[in-house]
Amino acid sequence: MPITSSAKKALRQNKRHNKKNLLIKKGLLNVIRVYKKSLALKNKGEAEKQLSAVYQSLDKTAKSGVIKPNKASRLKSRLSSLLKNKHLI
Repeated sequence: MPITSSAKKALRQNKRHNKKNLLIKKGLLNVIRVYKKSLALKNKGEAEKQLSAVYQSLDKTAKSGVIKPNKASRLKSRLSSLLKNKHLI
Protein backbone atom coordinates (compact mmCIF):
# COMPACT_ATOMS: atom_id res chain seq x y z
CA MET A 1 0.00 0.00 0.00
CA PRO A 2 1.21 3.52 -0.68
CA ILE A 3 2.51 5.43 2.30
CA THR A 4 3.09 8.99 1.15
CA SER A 5 0.25 11.24 0.16
CA SER A 6 1.59 11.61 -3.38
CA ALA A 7 1.71 7.82 -3.76
CA LYS A 8 -1.87 7.58 -2.53
CA LYS A 9 -2.94 10.17 -5.08
CA ALA A 10 -1.04 8.34 -7.84
CA LEU A 11 -2.87 5.13 -6.92
CA ARG A 12 -6.24 6.90 -7.15
CA GLN A 13 -5.28 8.33 -10.55
CA ASN A 14 -4.12 4.95 -11.80
CA LYS A 15 -7.41 3.33 -10.86
CA ARG A 16 -9.40 6.09 -12.56
CA HIS A 17 -7.27 5.99 -15.71
CA ASN A 18 -7.46 2.19 -15.81
CA LYS A 19 -11.28 2.25 -15.77
CA LYS A 20 -11.37 4.90 -18.50
CA ASN A 21 -8.88 3.02 -20.68
CA LEU A 22 -10.80 -0.24 -20.31
CA LEU A 23 -14.02 1.48 -21.41
CA ILE A 24 -12.28 2.93 -24.46
CA LYS A 25 -10.75 -0.44 -25.34
CA LYS A 26 -14.10 -2.25 -24.96
CA GLY A 27 -15.72 0.32 -27.25
CA LEU A 28 -13.02 -0.27 -29.84
CA LEU A 29 -13.44 -4.03 -29.67
CA ASN A 30 -17.21 -3.63 -30.01
CA VAL A 31 -16.82 -1.54 -33.19
CA ILE A 32 -14.44 -4.14 -34.64
CA ARG A 33 -16.86 -6.94 -33.75
CA VAL A 34 -19.74 -5.16 -35.53
CA TYR A 35 -17.51 -4.69 -38.60
CA LYS A 36 -16.54 -8.37 -38.69
CA LYS A 37 -20.18 -9.37 -38.27
CA SER A 38 -21.17 -7.27 -41.28
CA LEU A 39 -18.38 -8.95 -43.25
CA ALA A 40 -19.67 -12.36 -42.23
CA LEU A 41 -23.15 -11.39 -43.46
CA LYS A 42 -21.58 -10.34 -46.78
CA ASN A 43 -23.08 -6.88 -46.60
CA LYS A 44 -20.49 -4.78 -48.47
CA GLY A 45 -22.17 -1.40 -48.09
CA GLU A 46 -22.60 -1.82 -44.36
CA ALA A 47 -19.06 -3.17 -44.02
CA GLU A 48 -17.62 -0.08 -45.72
CA LYS A 49 -19.54 2.18 -43.33
CA GLN A 50 -18.37 0.13 -40.39
CA LEU A 51 -14.76 0.27 -41.63
CA SER A 52 -14.93 4.05 -41.49
CA ALA A 53 -16.17 3.85 -37.91
CA VAL A 54 -13.38 1.39 -37.08
CA TYR A 55 -10.77 3.78 -38.51
CA GLN A 56 -12.15 6.65 -36.46
CA SER A 57 -12.23 4.58 -33.29
CA LEU A 58 -8.68 3.29 -33.84
CA ASP A 59 -7.35 6.79 -34.44
CA LYS A 60 -9.01 8.15 -31.31
CA THR A 61 -7.80 5.23 -29.23
CA ALA A 62 -4.22 5.68 -30.47
CA LYS A 63 -4.36 9.43 -29.94
CA SER A 64 -5.47 9.01 -26.33
CA GLY A 65 -2.62 6.56 -25.71
CA VAL A 66 -4.70 3.48 -24.95
CA ILE A 67 -3.04 1.63 -27.83
CA LYS A 68 0.13 2.51 -29.68
CA PRO A 69 -0.05 4.20 -33.09
CA ASN A 70 1.67 1.31 -34.85
CA LYS A 71 -0.89 -1.14 -33.48
CA ALA A 72 -3.68 1.09 -34.78
CA SER A 73 -2.03 1.21 -38.18
CA ARG A 74 -1.53 -2.57 -38.23
CA LEU A 75 -5.17 -3.21 -37.29
CA LYS A 76 -6.42 -0.78 -39.96
CA SER A 77 -4.35 -2.55 -42.57
CA ARG A 78 -5.51 -6.02 -41.57
CA LEU A 79 -9.17 -5.06 -41.27
CA SER A 80 -9.19 -3.29 -44.64
CA SER A 81 -7.56 -6.30 -46.27
CA LEU A 82 -10.43 -8.43 -44.94
CA LEU A 83 -12.84 -6.26 -46.92
CA LYS A 84 -10.71 -6.46 -50.06
CA ASN A 85 -10.13 -10.20 -49.83
CA LYS A 86 -13.74 -11.12 -49.07
CA HIS A 87 -15.56 -11.73 -52.31
CA LEU A 88 -18.66 -9.80 -51.42
CA ILE A 89 -21.57 -9.47 -53.75
